Amino acid sequence: MLGGWLVETFGWQSVFWINPPLALVVVGMVAAFAPQDRHELRRFDVIGAAILAAALAALAWALSNAGRHAPAEPTLAETTLAMSGVTIAVVGGLGVVGLALYAYWERISPHPMTPPRLVENRTFFGLNASTLMIYSGLAIMFFLLPFDLVDRRGMTPIDAGLAFLPFTLGLGLLSRPFGALADSIGARAMLITGAAGASLALLWMAFGQDASLILAVIAPMTLLGISFAVLVAPLTASVISSVERSDEGLASGINNAISRVAQLLGVAFAASMASLEPGFQIGFIAAAAVTMAGALTVAVSVPPGT
Repeated sequence: MLGGWLVETFGWQSVFWINPPLALVVVGMVAAFAPQDRHELRRFDVIGAAILAAALAALAWALSNAGRHAPAEPTLAETTLAMSGVTIAVVGGLGVVGLALYAYWERISPHPMTPPRLVENRTFFGLNASTLMIYSGLAIMFFLLPFDLVDRRGMTPIDAGLAFLPFTLGLGLLSRPFGALADSIGARAMLITGAAGASLALLWMAFGQDASLILAVIAPMTLLGISFAVLVAPLTASVISSVERSDEGLASGINNAISRVAQLLGVAFAASMASLEPGFQIGFIAAAAVTMAGALTVAVSVPPGT
């Protein structure tokens, strides 16, 4: 809501004003209230970080340019800048090769960022794979929906921000009680249910584009907020509890990094789809598919009773 007001009043650049004061408040709170802790001395894996950053940059570039097309009568400059399919495929392939190289390096590095013992942990690996899929779907939705609300439905940025309120309220108000429920009945069923519900909400948006705002946006956004409230707290808790106590901080960091990577790839893919005429529907169908894939990944990788 604040972002919509800033965009409408000062322009899109102003939304970046939101983060610095929040960051300063958080730093102050941590400095004042976080207890002192003992930590294990580890060296930073500079080579691994560089390989991973380059691989992700290549993948993001390839995904974000996959939907671009050269104009029917391009000028010389446009021809020079046009992204050919071969170039995109090569860069995307280099990104995949970079990920494979990173996986190899982490096995031989004396100070790996992602130690092999965590990768070989089936539950931990499956939970992070599902995190990648579920948050990629969410990122696609967050990128594409505002364009539909503002450009096609003619809503103001403030009104478009209000349309996201059901998601925000559902996630904010219901995460704690659903987290307590997961402690009682186990996380696995809730992770599968939450991801499946989110997939249904995204599919609803994909095929309900021509319906009223209530039916096409508000109702599925409410379902999406409830679904993420069902899965977010159990997902974080399950990731941390799937490893030894000494690895809990590392596991939390990896899972947070995975969710950021998911946002990077989801936005890059959505930007590519936005350049196509049926891009909205294609993007939301893809978001629903990867989110459901996340539910299935939990089903096969997380043992019953977790």
